[in-house]
Order: sequence, then C-alpha cells, then structure tokens
Amino acid sequence: MTDGENAGTRAMREIDDVFDDLETLLKNNDVGAALAERGVNISLALTAAAGLHAYLRGNKNAAIEDLGTAVEEIARRAGVGSG
Repeated sequence: MTDGENAGTRAMREIDDVFDDLETLLKNNDVGAALAERGVNISLALTAAAGLHAYLRGNKNAAIEDLGTAVEEIARRAGVGSG
C-alpha cells in the first residue's frame, strides 16, 4: 500500500467510527427523548445518517435510497411536497 492508500483507509475508518458513534448516540434514550421534543423522528434521523454514510463510502445507490426515503418522509410529515 502507498501512503495515500494508508491515509485513505485511515480516513474511512475514522468516518466509520464517527457514524458508529452517531448511531449509538441517536439510539440513546435520553437523546431520543430530547430530539423527540423537537419533533425529530429517530428512525428518520438514522435513515438519513445511513444515507450520508453510504454516500461518503461511495455507495451512491444506497445513499439515494436512504436519503430519498428520509427526505420524502420528513416532507410528508411536515406537510410539504407535491400535491
């Protein structure tokens, strides 16, 4: 491996760790309750986070699916959208 590949591998590992931490945080009951008070749906937040994580890993199809699902559902719940 070259130094660039090592740095890229380390960077992806750090990104993966951040998203693991975010998932753990979002699944924390106290955090969930605080976010729910703001009208945040934890399942949608987790779906959006998974979409961003997929995009950063280069998996555009999974990113489109997860981010699209999150956007559509957030818009629906907010009463925004076509129709």
